[in-house]
Amino acid sequence: MEVAGKIKWLDETKTYGSNGFRKREVVITTEEQYPQHILVEFVQDKCDLLNSFSEGQAVKIGINLRGREWVNPQGETKYFNSVQGWRIEGQAAAAPEMPPMPPASSFEASNEKDKEVEDDLPF
Repeated sequence: MEVAGKIKWLDETKTYGSNGFRKREVVITTEEQYPQHILVEFVQDKCDLLNSFSEGQAVKIGINLRGREWVNPQGETKYFNSVQGWRIEGQAAAAPEMPPMPPASSFEASNEKDKEVEDDLPF
């Protein structure tokens, strides 16, 4: 799956526990009628993929949905979801430029030629 939008917030890489687990979070704001702010987490070696990106940049992120089950001390079962990124690509900043229009005089000349051809028609 993929999610696309602009980077709203980009956190620094954080390390947890004695085993050195690394996590970095980014919030993407989608560009649709009702924009959504999606938190995507990158873990371990994938944290480094975010180093060349900054807030405000348009990106497309390859994601996986992760779900976990947890039983609390009272015996109640809870479920948690996360969105985990595994790839990120920058989007083109602007649309390609349109070729320049020919001067108006060339349009007039071609219209005159068309009129000559139209005058030669028998009906």
